[in-house]
Amino acid sequence: MSPPPILSGTKGACPRCGAPTLFRSFTGFAEKCGACGLDFTRFNVGDGPVVFLTLGIGALVTGLALWVEFTFQPGLLIHALLWIPITAALVILSLRVSKGLLLALEYRNRAGEGRIRSE
Repeated sequence: MSPPPILSGTKGACPRCGAPTLFRSFTGFAEKCGACGLDFTRFNVGDGPVVFLTLGIGALVTGLALWVEFTFQPGLLIHALLWIPITAALVILSLRVSKGLLLALEYRNRAGEGRIRSE
């Protein structure tokens, strides 16, 4: 039985066997699972997680920055020192989870490239 997809991101678990072999580095996938041999290179996660994280976290940070501006009215330098590192940290830290989750969902749903069926 395959593990829940969220474990692939949070623990780096292989979507087939659950062994913690999904990542070779913080956000880089391994070539294959060392336990069951699942080939991770056949999955195309691409930049999808980065786009959604940037948009979602960007909207959250923008809302918080507006709230801080209208409540406390700090200078521009304070905004830069506060929001640039927070945004970068949130995107980088959640990137591993989202990449692992997307790969596990591709595996579970047997996702592949679209093909036009010749009739």
